[in-house]
Amino acid sequence: MTEPVEPRQLYPEIEPYDSGILAVSDLHKLYYEQSGNRTGNPVIFIHGGPGGGTSPNDRRLFDPEIYRIILLDQRGSGQSTPAAELTDNTTWHLVEDIEKLRKHLGIEKWVVFGGSWGSTLSLAYAETHPDRVKALILRGIFTLSRRELDWLYEDGGACMIYPDEWEKYIEVIPEEERYNISSAYYRRLTSEDENVRLKAARAWCRWELATSHLFMNQDLMARSELDVWPLQFARIECHYFIHGGFMKDGHLLANVDKIRHIPGTIIQGRYDIVCPAETAWKLHRQWPEAEFYFVQDAGHSAREVGIQTRLLDATDKYKNL
Repeated sequence: MTEPVEPRQLYPEIEPYDSGILAVSDLHKLYYEQSGNRTGNPVIFIHGGPGGGTSPNDRRLFDPEIYRIILLDQRGSGQSTPAAELTDNTTWHLVEDIEKLRKHLGIEKWVVFGGSWGSTLSLAYAETHPDRVKALILRGIFTLSRRELDWLYEDGGACMIYPDEWEKYIEVIPEEERYNISSAYYRRLTSEDENVRLKAARAWCRWELATSHLFMNQDLMARSELDVWPLQFARIECHYFIHGGFMKDGHLLANVDKIRHIPGTIIQGRYDIVCPAETAWKLHRQWPEAEFYFVQDAGHSAREVGIQTRLLDATDKYKNL
């Protein structure tokens, strides 16, 4: 479906009523928080990246009078520690972290919400634990296939749409290493030299942030110049991407039958450069029971008006499950 909708604003700002640290291993300790209705319909927000972390605005996608809103910073991300840590950091570690949090909070089933990498992890979690998912809300679909990764991070795809920003992305990589740009970045992002790591991280983040909106968001672009967040985002993303998400190519789409009975909504920006619409369409074809929406005047970001509106409509739809 592609018809326009009346734009909606986010729910009002709220503060958490609870926050904590969940130790999921001897190394990794994860930050989580709860806001909204203490006895309400539980929903978990699965953030993007990987490595992106959560923000206070993420709470505002849900009706706080109805939802028990749960945010989790994944391994190495946001307020979780150690920051930017790659050891024991895989898709399947994160899937089980989500399940550990569910048990820790005493929740039987919850609504699962994820965009971009969050859609990847939401699908992986739902396909592994379908009996724990009330509904799925997915945006900017990404299944971590080689085709998707090559489109954004290697020559011959998104670079043809953003040639100016592509030049900035590749200028930190010598020409002789550009046959595999992601691997070249990984060598720098895991360098012993802190300056080398940070320079690569900032360039990686700038490229992704530049391509994330239909109209470039300069305020968001400034995040690429920070110190800690670019390392979390770039190191963890690149780690996942060069390892193919630690799953067989096509794994998530091949296992959609496990979740077709779960109510779902898929929302996709038509001009999403980071996660091109082809993948969302493939998921729609595999999962025709789920609602599917193209937002014609949007790119990748959840903060673009058309996508934000559809997301709010979706969270309202499932709030009384």
